[in-house]
Amino acid sequence: MASKGAGDGEEGTYHGSQLRSEPAMAKVEIYTTSWCPFCRRALALLDGKAVTYTNIDVEEGRGQKRAMGLRSGGRTTVPQVFINDQHIGGCDELQALENSGKLDTLLQA
Repeated sequence: MASKGAGDGEEGTYHGSQLRSEPAMAKVEIYTTSWCPFCRRALALLDGKAVTYTNIDVEEGRGQKRAMGLRSGGRTTVPQVFINDQHIGGCDELQALENSGKLDTLLQA
């Protein structure tokens, strides 16, 4: 399991003597494999939005694919995306949220 994405964990940015509060980012987890083109597309979308996420490669470590299936209601394909522990779905569902303008709202939670 590897963490990736933008941000350094700081909750605000100092500018001189002022503190400018940045909006909190949602917890994003994505189950992937290294060879999946849909995984790369979903990761590129998240990277393009400078989202901090946890990338869980289902081929690494025992039980990752089983855990993904349990969390996603039995789905066995990758990617599977979770935002704040809510199952979003795969690449198509993530892209649909982006196209509808709803992904940014979910990511601000």
